[in-house]
Amino acid sequence: MTLSMTKSYKDLIAEAEAAAPSLSLADALAAYGCEETVFVDLRVIREIEKTGAIAGAFSCPRGLMEFWIDPDSPYHKPVFAEDKVFVFYCDNGWRSALAAKAALEMGLQQVFYLRGGFNGWIAEGGPAAPYKW
Repeated sequence: MTLSMTKSYKDLIAEAEAAAPSLSLADALAAYGCEETVFVDLRVIREIEKTGAIAGAFSCPRGLMEFWIDPDSPYHKPVFAEDKVFVFYCDNGWRSALAAKAALEMGLQQVFYLRGGFNGWIAEGGPAAPYKW
């Protein structure tokens, strides 16, 4: 049996990139440390433990994001109710583009995804640290 996709992952990513605003690595580095900016790490624990994270980032595994954003969810995290700028990131920007699109569709304001992801952040000399649980 051959699986015939009606929409590929590349199509989904392209749609998300067109719908959600992104931050360049330079703009993200400039926003880093601003009190009104929250960097949100969408990677799973294994990835974060292996590579570290943007220092000070909030960890929100991609599979839980919608539940953590929705104030009516029993799993809601108060950080998402704050009047902040949210910069979502993953390793290379694909998951964060998809997540930013979903967050915007849910009504979260001021959401961006980090173009180039954590890998780009590190390559540009962005501050990283082991994640503290």
